[in-house]
Amino acid sequence: MRYLEVWYERIDAVDAVGHGDSGLEPLEKALFKGRRKTNVETLPKLAEQVDGHWIISDDPPLLIHQAGALTRHFPEFLASYKESLAEDRRTFFERYELVDWARKVVGIGSVGTRCYVTLFLGSHDGDPLFLQIKEARQSVLARPLGRGQRAHHGERVVTGQRIMQAASDPFLGWARIGRRHFYVRQLRDMKSSVDLDDLNADELTDYGSLCAWALARAHARSGDAARISGYLGKTSCFDEAIATFAAAYADQTERDYNVLVAAARTGKIRAVTDL
Repeated sequence: MRYLEVWYERIDAVDAVGHGDSGLEPLEKALFKGRRKTNVETLPKLAEQVDGHWIISDDPPLLIHQAGALTRHFPEFLASYKESLAEDRRTFFERYELVDWARKVVGIGSVGTRCYVTLFLGSHDGDPLFLQIKEARQSVLARPLGRGQRAHHGERVVTGQRIMQAASDPFLGWARIGRRHFYVRQLRDMKSSVDLDDLNADELTDYGSLCAWALARAHARSGDAARISGYLGKTSCFDEAIATFAAAYADQTERDYNVLVAAARTGKIRAVTDL
């Protein structure tokens, strides 16, 4: 494909659902649910009205009003974040007013990092905007490569997403709190996922190829598509290597989980369950 063709390549909902021979009905259901995951739909789930004002609802230990350093440094953090936005998006964002913020427990992929949820309101109570502030740490590639690293890890994350994604969050940005780097994005902006347990063999194959399409497009936008294609070659060698790695990774994950469960059962670590 030509460079501009790669840049404008899109995978929309109609193409996704019609991809392959299976019809991907579970994907259609996921897309339907995703369309409902908006800021407006999130407001009564994550916030409540107290004395006529909206505040984020405490849900310990997952969501609590212990923002710490964010509370002390939020004005300068917000000013720095605004500067990371393009001017048209900065103008859009400045229409919202900060209402509340709280600390959030992150998902599995971000364990050990800091995360906050912020609530902004537009011209009226029915115009909410939830932004998530996530800590960004040094890339695992920084030391082995030793070059080309950005001074701000949040900027690195945001730049990568903007390059790879066909439709990026308009509120993607970055800022610091002290020596810690953060990036900002919407908390829920029509994100959804497919439950792989609901897929039969044909649907799983079609869904896998759809994911490969999205991944290939991201690599073609962020790297040299011709070199990548040449490296992969025309044989199944790379495919088999990835499959072998994936199976080994899954086995290791199960072993790690069993060790964690055993440690919690014996009291070696403290664990909160049934959240």
